[in-house]
Amino acid sequence: MGRHGWNSYSRRWRLTALLGVGVAALALVVSLINTLPGSGSTVGTSRDGDKVHGTPATPAQRPEPYVGWGFTHTQYSADEGSGAATKRVAARLSEKGGLPQNQHIMGWGADNPEPVKGRYDFTAMDRRIDFVRASGGTPVITLCCSPDWMKGGKAGVGNTDWSRSALETAPAPAHYQDFADLAATVAERYPDVRHFIVWNEFKGFWNNAAGRWDYEGYTRLYNLVYKALKKVNPDIMVGGPYLVMDSVDPRQKQDASTALRGAWGAMDQRVLDAFTYWNAHKAGADFVVVDGSSYTKDDDLLPNEFAATDKLTAVSEWVRRQTHDLPLWWAEYYVEPADGNDDRSGWSEQHRVAVQATGMIAMVRGGAGSGFYWNPEEEKGTDCPGCLWTPTDTSGGGAELPMYGLVERFGKAFPPGSRYETVSVAPDDVPNVRVLATDKAVLVVNTLDRPISAKVDGKRFDMRAYEVKWLAR
Repeated sequence: MGRHGWNSYSRRWRLTALLGVGVAALALVVSLINTLPGSGSTVGTSRDGDKVHGTPATPAQRPEPYVGWGFTHTQYSADEGSGAATKRVAARLSEKGGLPQNQHIMGWGADNPEPVKGRYDFTAMDRRIDFVRASGGTPVITLCCSPDWMKGGKAGVGNTDWSRSALETAPAPAHYQDFADLAATVAERYPDVRHFIVWNEFKGFWNNAAGRWDYEGYTRLYNLVYKALKKVNPDIMVGGPYLVMDSVDPRQKQDASTALRGAWGAMDQRVLDAFTYWNAHKAGADFVVVDGSSYTKDDDLLPNEFAATDKLTAVSEWVRRQTHDLPLWWAEYYVEPADGNDDRSGWSEQHRVAVQATGMIAMVRGGAGSGFYWNPEEEKGTDCPGCLWTPTDTSGGGAELPMYGLVERFGKAFPPGSRYETVSVAPDDVPNVRVLATDKAVLVVNTLDRPISAKVDGKRFDMRAYEVKWLAR
C-alpha cells in the first residue's frame, strides 16, 4: 500500500506506539528473560533455535506459481476480536476451499519481527498465519517492511517507529543481507508458506538526486532475498518487483510514456524504466508482481470509472510481454479514488462491486492469474465501505459483505489455469456490459446506473443498475 489509506493507518499505529512506550520497560525485561535457555518464547530466539511455528502440513509437491484470487490482511483483520466473530469469518472462508491470503511481515497487523538483531518477535505474525491455516487459505507473505535498526533507527523492544515515513524507509544497503537473513528466518518458521513477495511498492527506493526510482538498490535487495529463500527451500516461489504502475493525464508530456498509453492516460515512464531494469538484472523470479489503480496519479478516472479499467488490461499485457509470459500477479488493485483518510463513501456498494468486478475482468483479459484485494478493514462499527466482512470486535461481527461475495465467487469460478471463452453479446449491449466466461460460468456486469435488458451467451435477462450477474453454462 502506497498512497492508499495511509492517514487512517498511521493514526492507528501512533496509538499503538504510545501504548508501546508505556510498556517498553516491561517488554524489555520480558525480552531479556526470553533469551535465557529454555524460555520457549519467540522473542529472543535465533535462527538456530525454534524455527518452525505450529505443525503445518508442508506440501509434498512443488507449488504452482499462481495461487488465484484472494485478499490482503490489513491492520484490523479477523484474527482478533470476539471468538464467535473470528470463527464465523474463518468458517466462511474455509467452507468452499479457502482463499489465498497475503500478510506482510511488519505493519498491517504484524509487529516488528526483529527488534534487535538476532532476536525475534513473531507473536502477531504467528496469529495471522494461524488464521490463514484455520480458514483453509493459501498463505502468501510479503517481505516488507524492515526493522528500525536496518534503516538507521533505534534497536530494541518498544522502540519501533510506526510513523509513515519510518515504515516506508528501505533498509540501508549495508543491511540488505540482514534483511535477506530475516526473510530466510521467516521462511524457516512457516515452511507451509511457499509464495513470497519481495518488498512493497519500492518503498524507500526513490532517488531524489536523479528524480527516478532507485531500481539498482531494489534489485540488489531482491536478488539477495531471492537467493536466501531458495537456499531455505528451492521450491519456494519468489516474485517482485511490486511496483506501483502509475499513470498520468494523457495530455502530460513530462515523464509520460509514448508507447504505453490509452484513453485512460499514459504510463509514467520512470515506472517502466524501473521495471525494465529489474527484469533484466533479477537473479530469477517464479512470478511477477505489480500493483496500481485504474485512475491517474491525479485521481482522474478516464474516460469514466468503467472504461478506466482498460488500463489494467494494457499494463498486464505489457508486463507479460516484457517477462515472456511469466505468471502475473496484482498485489493490489484500485478502481475507486479515496480521500486522505482512505474514505470511499462516494459510491453505493452495488456501484463499488460492479467497478471492482470490471477491474478484475480487465486484469484477467491482460493475462493476470492471481490478484489480492486490499481489504479496507475497520476496528469496530458497522459502516465499512468495500470491506469483505463486518468488524469482528463483537460476537455479532464477521458478517459477509457484498465485496466478499464478489472476491470469493470470482476466485472459485476463475481459478488458475482457467480457459476463457468468447461469448456472444447483443450489439446494443456491447457498450453497456463487461463479460468474462469459461465453459462453466459467465460473469456479466451492467456498467450503467439504470436497469437494462441484456442478451449474453444466447440468453435474454434483465439487469438492475450496476448489477453483477452470474450465469451457469
